Amino acid sequence: MATKPVEKNRIRRAQEQGTVFHSWNEDRFRIALVYPNTYSQGMSNLGFQTVYHLINKRDDCHCERFFMPDKEDIAEHKRTGTPLLSIESERQFKEFDLIALSVSFENDYLNLPLIFELSAIPFFSIERKNLYPLVLLGGVCAFINPEPLADIVDLVAVGEAEPILPPLLDALIQSAASRTDLLARLLELPGVYVPQFYTPDYSDSGQFVGLNHELSVPARILRLYAPDLDTAPSRSFIQTEDTEFGNMALTEVSRGCSRGCRFCAAGYVYLPPRQRSLDNLLEQVDVGLNQRDRIGLVAAAVADYSQIDELQQGILARNGKISMSSLRLDALTVSEVENLKKADHKTVSIAPEAGSQRLRDYINKGISEEQILSATQLLAAGGIKNIKLYFIIGFPDEREEDIAAILDLVTKISALWRDAGRQQGSLGTITLSVNPFIPKPFTPLQWTGMAGEKSLKQKYRRLQSAIAQIPNTRMINESIRFARLQTFLSRGDRRIGQLLPQLAEGKNLKHLCREVGLDLEYFVTTERDEHELFPWEVIDQGVDRDYLWREYQKAQQGEATVPCAPGCRRCGVCGE
Repeated sequence: MATKPVEKNRIRRAQEQGTVFHSWNEDRFRIALVYPNTYSQGMSNLGFQTVYHLINKRDDCHCERFFMPDKEDIAEHKRTGTPLLSIESERQFKEFDLIALSVSFENDYLNLPLIFELSAIPFFSIERKNLYPLVLLGGVCAFINPEPLADIVDLVAVGEAEPILPPLLDALIQSAASRTDLLARLLELPGVYVPQFYTPDYSDSGQFVGLNHELSVPARILRLYAPDLDTAPSRSFIQTEDTEFGNMALTEVSRGCSRGCRFCAAGYVYLPPRQRSLDNLLEQVDVGLNQRDRIGLVAAAVADYSQIDELQQGILARNGKISMSSLRLDALTVSEVENLKKADHKTVSIAPEAGSQRLRDYINKGISEEQILSATQLLAAGGIKNIKLYFIIGFPDEREEDIAAILDLVTKISALWRDAGRQQGSLGTITLSVNPFIPKPFTPLQWTGMAGEKSLKQKYRRLQSAIAQIPNTRMINESIRFARLQTFLSRGDRRIGQLLPQLAEGKNLKHLCREVGLDLEYFVTTERDEHELFPWEVIDQGVDRDYLWREYQKAQQGEATVPCAPGCRRCGVCGE
């Protein structure tokens, strides 16, 4: 008899468009592609969908999808003993040749223990040996910092799927070697990291001091990237209503960002900035509009696309609607706002990030208050009803006047918004999304620590109290506890992986670190020395460490850095 989770899978499968089905009896290499969050979250992820497409278009491979069960279904899985099953054919992990984890967010690490438990697969690689499929780590977390999962996975794809997957799958399919010999051979492939050939070293005080390895093993693994995005589409290959963006067809516009914001990992781990040609994008738009009437344009910096106006006009000329993940504050035009209005955009998001010019210079945001207010005026006058503002608190050297500057800026934006609303006869809503700064690997601020809990709570309270007095304005914020956990996972080493099963069960992070003798504040709030080695530096991003340090020094001196030109990969800034 089918259990509730199985029935839900079948309903979802029946509602999908674009699902790939292969006969299970065919002689294909079978890959279980896992997104460690819910179906709704995973099917909104373009990277996950693109990997699914890249694998299944091969004649010798067979890829099926797995997801974390919805919260209400977990108890049913455990009560009935129903294993985690694939969407396509309802198969279990053990029936596949490779388990590929696509991990985009560190907090999803906590879902992995349950996924392995429901699949009856040992969590740690040393316990799986030759009895279970190999486990591959992919996704952006794999090339930001794979070390927290180094004892869980067997191999890591360092970089983007397009250049890594073809030779990796060829090697896996063709090899008849033992698991140890196969992993040794895979280590010879560009962009493949095999953690078992590296041993972490710690000082007497518990500080990470490096990875030991044989001379034949590369000291660092170079991140690979696709130089020409036009050669591989990235869009919603499977359409379903059961996602956050179920009413639109998503299309990737570009990768990387030339802005060089000093806190943003995406601006460094996706270098060089690359964009698709207009013709390529319009081809993807044509496919998407056959399935949905709205196109969602996706990128780290959609509005920086060099032909954004032509792209928007092309979508509108095809009777399509547009959704954009970001706007360029310093170059917003009347035409762009008109396009958004024509596309029935009711809410747009902008990201000042900081209230004061001093902090915007610190993070190299590259925009002024005048530009922020000018963009706001254009949006308000253009009839956009609601606006969402993104701010970060807890930046290094943040002062009381910087928090006051957020309130001052929001007050000015609110006044502009209300004036426009009165003239148009409809008052919209301003939403502030305020979140703590998290120091990320491979950014100039990787040497800093996160602000303390007490300080962040005080700032939240001050902002919430003041925002409550501004009409038609509300504030949402991320939990400080979850932000600290994300920092811990982002900056961690292999010792963190050992704690994941207990953290997944809800054990208090602070208490658990105390029990195992780890200094939580070392990972979360401690500022690092210039020459301190980081566990994530087993990855070579192609960005000079010295450059990142110089950017950190510039931040402290309030110096800006001009955006890098397309094609720059060494430093992020041409002419450096």
